[in-house]
Amino acid sequence: MSGTRAAIRYAKAILDLANSKSVASEVSQDMTLIANTIKENKELQAFIENPTLKNEVKNSALLEVFASVNGVTKGLFRLLFENKRFEILELIAVEYNRLFDEANGVEVAKVTTAIAMTSEIEAKVLAKIKEFSSKKISIENIVDPAIIGGFILRIGDQQYNASVANRLQVLKRELSN
Repeated sequence: MSGTRAAIRYAKAILDLANSKSVASEVSQDMTLIANTIKENKELQAFIENPTLKNEVKNSALLEVFASVNGVTKGLFRLLFENKRFEILELIAVEYNRLFDEANGVEVAKVTTAIAMTSEIEAKVLAKIKEFSSKKISIENIVDPAIIGGFILRIGDQQYNASVANRLQVLKRELSN
């Protein structure tokens, strides 16, 4: 993505500012809200990325949509307004949370399943993951019906594939030899 490097720089700056004001946790919640809202709302995403709209309109709309956010987060909106960079807001929010988790020793485990995990299954997966890692773990569930069943667990650069689709692929390779 074209704005990734800029998003990382903005996220680091906002994290430093939030840490200096002791509001990093609140800003992290804001960033989660912003990232999820933009990701789930295609109209808002198109609105932010629309180059024909004036930045004043985008700024006032974002301040209205996210009226409950922390002052540091509103400062980010001001900064993006001044630099005409609203299109990277979602990337900044995602990057901020990654940096925040990294600074607090939290590792994200991505669990891909064919259907959404229940809270009971999520608790079992979390207990099993804690056997492998001493860090705090948060689970991100990705639903992908293409894996048919089972799961794919990804923590950092390690991956464990226990999906039915993978087993079928392995069986196909064995039978073709």
